[in-house]
Amino acid sequence: MKSLIALIIALTAGGVGGWSLTAQPAPPSKEAGELAQTINQNKEAKTSDDMPSAEDFVSLRPSLEALPSESLSETELEGLLFMREEEKLARDVYTTLYEKWGLQIFSNIAQSEQTHTEAVRDVLEKYNEPDPVTNDTIGVFTNQELQALYNDLVVKGEKTLEDALEVGVMIEDLDIRDLQNEINTTDNQDILLVYKNLIRGSQNHLRSFMSQLTSRGGSYEAQYITPAEFSQIIESEKETGRGQNSGGSSQGGGRGWGRSN
Repeated sequence: MKSLIALIIALTAGGVGGWSLTAQPAPPSKEAGELAQTINQNKEAKTSDDMPSAEDFVSLRPSLEALPSESLSETELEGLLFMREEEKLARDVYTTLYEKWGLQIFSNIAQSEQTHTEAVRDVLEKYNEPDPVTNDTIGVFTNQELQALYNDLVVKGEKTLEDALEVGVMIEDLDIRDLQNEINTTDNQDILLVYKNLIRGSQNHLRSFMSQLTSRGGSYEAQYITPAEFSQIIESEKETGRGQNSGGSSQGGGRGWGRSN
């Protein structure tokens, strides 16, 4: 959790990748008609890279129920509580940025992130553990570090469309690293099923956001997983099927924020 706090401080100070999330003069706004036209064009511009795999929209609950309930350690529980809200953060940021920019990729991946956060919730319910999401409103979190992070990422993502896509890449970069860390702390079959499927989905999302970013002349350097792993993900094909090709390296970049063990 210390690393998450460190990232929020870095974001506020502009210390990560040159970002500055302190108060900035608002850029000149477009004419209302031009902005509306841009948003409409973005909503109509749909490519195969925008759409997550159909399996990202399928509940894992039946598979979870078929697996045995095992003892749940405090570390495993802490990881589930954190990942439940981290996946919600991804959903909420993408939903907010879709409302700002109208680019279809944010809406599609927000739907996928909904199934991700529900999958973690289903594990908590299976073990009769309380859900940290007591208010599912967009942008509301129990974890106050995640609350601050959501606020900062939205500020960044609302500057330009390229910034918004960079936020998408960064969230997935972080999510993969945090899921890798959580996989290393559990041997419960049901938890591993969820985490490995979430990594597979996050790697697909990373490819999609990066494709959109680079097509607009943007770039991004890995902050949390290793540069080698980042390149391997970007250069490989989208993943399909449950539990396949979803592990990735257990050695993350370790820099910045998120949950590290």
